[in-house]
Amino acid sequence: MRHIKDPGTSVDEKHAFVIAGTRSGCGKTTLSLGIMAALKARGWSVQPFKVGPDFIDPGFHTQVAGRQSRNLDGWMLGRAANRSLFERLLDQADVAVVEGVMGLFDGYDGVSESGSSAEIAKWLDLPVVLVVDAGSMARSAAALVYGFSRFDSGLKVAGVIFNKIGGKGHLEYLKEAMSANLPEIPVLGGIPREDPIRIPERHLGLVTADEVFLDDRWRARLVQLVEEYVDLDLLIEKSCVRLEPRSREAPGIQNLPVPTVPIAVARDAAFCFYYPDNLELLRQAGALLHFFSPLAGENFPRESAGLYLGGGYPELYAKEISERKAFIESVIKAAQNGMPIHAECGGLMVLSRFIETIGGERYSMAGLLPFGTRMLKRRKALGYTEVVLSVPCLLGKAGMVLRGHEFHYSEVVEEERDPRLTLAYRLRMRRHEGERMEGYLTGSVLASYVHLHWGSAPEAAENFVMSCRHWMNRAEQ
Repeated sequence: MRHIKDPGTSVDEKHAFVIAGTRSGCGKTTLSLGIMAALKARGWSVQPFKVGPDFIDPGFHTQVAGRQSRNLDGWMLGRAANRSLFERLLDQADVAVVEGVMGLFDGYDGVSESGSSAEIAKWLDLPVVLVVDAGSMARSAAALVYGFSRFDSGLKVAGVIFNKIGGKGHLEYLKEAMSANLPEIPVLGGIPREDPIRIPERHLGLVTADEVFLDDRWRARLVQLVEEYVDLDLLIEKSCVRLEPRSREAPGIQNLPVPTVPIAVARDAAFCFYYPDNLELLRQAGALLHFFSPLAGENFPRESAGLYLGGGYPELYAKEISERKAFIESVIKAAQNGMPIHAECGGLMVLSRFIETIGGERYSMAGLLPFGTRMLKRRKALGYTEVVLSVPCLLGKAGMVLRGHEFHYSEVVEEERDPRLTLAYRLRMRRHEGERMEGYLTGSVLASYVHLHWGSAPEAAENFVMSCRHWMNRAEQ
């Protein structure tokens, strides 16, 4: 089923909604995937989104929906950037399914809505479908929904889906409680307690979509589950949105140049955390991106003028990476030749002297940074981070402000004093966490644990590409 734009109308009618939860772990991801799969099976073009900085859920969205999922984030990006991205991509689809983050009102801090699913729903004027784990509740579930639906009068709760119900009797009990206390909020469905389609997890959350392929059988089970237990027709009826005609050009750099600056991007199971917006901004700035897999024994092209090493799970493949001598040596040589190299989190680990695993094994890495990294059993850092450049670097002038987030289980160890090393980032954490210096700058190498979202300062992408172009021009002389 497709909604065709009527050229005689002044608005474009689409469908979109936010699937939000009362907390993390209530079933948002599985339910979001199921609804995406079911709508796609009905012939709808589904555009997925994820609220927050997460890299993992969007990978599964992309597999199921067949369209690249994108992050919406009220703290890393402004209202205009979120609206522009959302409207531009929904304009090319029939329906947008937006998976929330944590609980509906959880975000940057405890006093504002910044970074929350509620903020995005309000900015985009989208109805909210609330997912409630009702496994150990009956009438109390209605009280929970009552509180969530009235906590912020600016939100529109279009319906509720109860998860982990014990059977038809349990669901009827829940419906009675809702009908008696919240008749204006329909129960859109009830998912049984059985969980045959759980996605496995590890220390950074779910395993990545690069590691687990959601095959046709798995997707068919998802579709069956949603079609049987969720009233999709009512959900669609409640989720009509109207897009006003406007320019939906990609935000960021205008007057786009011809892509002439070759930049290599490591991408495989070890290097898999990249915001699509960052890659898009690089292209808009004139980059010609070449993806390669170090794990597969591939090296970046000789003609590369820059290297981007994203985050991921290098600790799981530390032995394999250390054995890719040609890759390691090419990275070292590129740095010695002054080629711009930007590394984030896992990329930083690979540029360090070694990676020490949970089991205590040490594997040699590139050694471009004067320290090693060690995996921990407990999380080392999690949260939004504001970066102020303390010195000029690949991304811009001193004083530039960017936003991103940290999420890692490793730490820097055995750091040696190196007069060539400069700390280029002043990190502003949440209020109670203060500031600290980070961002390791040595020569043409810039490495950090922070995953930057360049949409917070699109000129950073332009500056990185410009640095690569200048190096390329010098190398050709």
